[in-house]
Amino acid sequence: MPSYSETLDYLFSRLPMFTRVGATAFKKDLSNTLALCKLLDNPEHKFKSIHIAGTNGKGSSSHMLAAVLQAQGYKTGLYTSPHLRDFRERIRIDGEMISEEAVIAFTESMKPAIGEIEPSFFELTVAMAFHHFAENNVDIAVIETGMGGRLDSTNVVLPELSLITNIGMDHMEFLGNDLASIAGEKAGIIKANTPAVISKTQKETSLVFSLKAKSLSSPLYFADQLWQIERRDRDESFQYFRVKRQDQEQFDLELDLLGSYQSGNLPGVLESIYQLNQTREWSISQASILKGLSQIKSTTGLMGRWQTLSNSPRIICDTGHNEDGIKEVIGMLNNESYAQLHVVIGMVNDKDVDKVLQLFPKNATYYFTQAAIPRAMPVNDLFDKAKKHDLKGTAHTKVSEALEAAKSAAGNSDLIFVGGSTFVVAEVV
Repeated sequence: MPSYSETLDYLFSRLPMFTRVGATAFKKDLSNTLALCKLLDNPEHKFKSIHIAGTNGKGSSSHMLAAVLQAQGYKTGLYTSPHLRDFRERIRIDGEMISEEAVIAFTESMKPAIGEIEPSFFELTVAMAFHHFAENNVDIAVIETGMGGRLDSTNVVLPELSLITNIGMDHMEFLGNDLASIAGEKAGIIKANTPAVISKTQKETSLVFSLKAKSLSSPLYFADQLWQIERRDRDESFQYFRVKRQDQEQFDLELDLLGSYQSGNLPGVLESIYQLNQTREWSISQASILKGLSQIKSTTGLMGRWQTLSNSPRIICDTGHNEDGIKEVIGMLNNESYAQLHVVIGMVNDKDVDKVLQLFPKNATYYFTQAAIPRAMPVNDLFDKAKKHDLKGTAHTKVSEALEAAKSAAGNSDLIFVGGSTFVVAEVV
């Protein structure tokens, strides 16, 4: 039997992986996923699920919901992507990553099918997750899409409800060049006669969701129209909110995720829980909501969302990587106090890099770099683009070297931010 590292080497080298190589790994239909699931006796039909899509916020929302469901005592599966440190982060039950032995055994058993079907890395990972959840008899699994929705490999589940977070401009080469087109792809996770929750009302996308839901006779809820979310305070560990749904009693909650952008995710999460509670099958108490949302990181292992890596100087990382995500990051940086801002930044080569770079402050010191993946934009290309936007700094071929340079230059009252790409953050958490 191969070792875990040998198994990962096989998966990474044998299967096309979008997060590493980009477009060549993208499959335009569900046929491979359906073929893999059929070989596994259709595990996707053996557990209840919540399906989540969106441009930004779907990862945080997935972890929030999983934490609340766990707090209620439900055996909860969680499938997310990409991973930061360890492949096994993608597949969890009650916060516990799938074991190395299970990854090895599944991969060995599927090698004949891999040779025959030639799935992508993501397609095989989805099949592994669904098999793991079915084998372990989870009560419910929270399933995050990879990209899009309609043609995403995860879109073979029949969920209890679908949640769509905000829609922004990302992956346009696959999903469309305007918000309505992108929303149309995300709306592909809405299922017939199944509640659909939309976290954020956007004028460019609301009609798309309404027409899709109507065509499927699916109840549709725009969560931000139903919930009042008031952010009252924050400290080093929590944000404090007062929340209220229409004619319900207001209540206070603590959230252990610090990005101010989480206030945009809360309505969708809270409305999803509310809709589950409208059925006879689910019962989630307010106590479980409060408990779950106050301990998301420890319960689910979530990393990389406005995460403090160290103090003196303070180092913060965030996985925001497209225009909307970086706007939120800049807003957060503007709320921080520091003498000088140092930014360690790398990006992937299929993003609209110029639109993102123009958002960054010109008075910061930059340490341009590239993550150790083929899809990373070469650091010299990023450096040249940044110069056109009057961003000044130095180029470093490794993320670790860029961070060390920032640490050497920063004073104790300075702030170092690390981001621009999930894969840059993955090398520092």
